[in-house]
Amino acid sequence: METDLRSGRDKSLTICRLDDIPDGGSRGFTVETPRGVRDIFIVRRGDNVFAYENSCPHVGTPLDWVPDQFLSEDRSHIVCATHGAKFAIEDGMCFSGPCHGVPLPPIAVEIAGGMIVLSGT
Repeated sequence: METDLRSGRDKSLTICRLDDIPDGGSRGFTVETPRGVRDIFIVRRGDNVFAYENSCPHVGTPLDWVPDQFLSEDRSHIVCATHGAKFAIEDGMCFSGPCHGVPLPPIAVEIAGGMIVLSGT
């Protein structure tokens, strides 16, 4: 899913509204940053969001085989569709699979005024 980003006064980039991602859900985005275009995904848990590059550390393939499907069936962890690697939502650390012990590349995001913004770009 491609998203137009708007520059904010604080040099952050707006990705979407918090409410655009259902609580307990996930959503992928293609974002244009000063460092180039990046495929990322965001997982929401209440008022907390966790963002990572959409790239498995094992072989670099996207984690979702269906758009926006990054989570296990019970939504308790992130799953790579290619090899079934499992990652913790809170820190992206792989706890099962071929990349065990290697984290997903994190993306710095924050919530400001009900919007999810990319920070540290």
